[in-house]
Amino acid sequence: MDVLINPADIQMDGMRSTEAGGESVNTTDSAVRLTHKPSGVVVKCLQETSQLKNRTMALKMLRTKLYEMELEKQQSARDAARKSQVGTGDRSEKIRTYNFPQNRVTDHRIGLTLHRLDQVLDGDLDEIVDALIAANRTLESVEK
Repeated sequence: MDVLINPADIQMDGMRSTEAGGESVNTTDSAVRLTHKPSGVVVKCLQETSQLKNRTMALKMLRTKLYEMELEKQQSARDAARKSQVGTGDRSEKIRTYNFPQNRVTDHRIGLTLHRLDQVLDGDLDEIVDALIAANRTLESVEK
């Protein structure tokens, strides 16, 4: 992922160094502050004595911060999607119930109840599979 920064979105301010000492501290505007207007991210750089070098370094720092923000946004979206797919394990999320005393099997996703559990356990799944396929087709046609 590459972060593209529109130069019109950046406000550059030249500042004097705030460090103590030296005669040139009060005379040269070598420090740079970049503000990315859309995100509000502010980056300061005053490591070099050249304003051009400080600006280049500040742009790299700004690009890195924006990249990290975008990466964090994507990770949180991915985590939210994963969390929404994983159930809590509550009884209300059950897929199927097998009731042996009543010889009943119920698929809760589609509301199908069959009173022939012994045959289903022996492998006669055709009715359940057909009902699931029909429900899936109905769902797909509704989504379109």
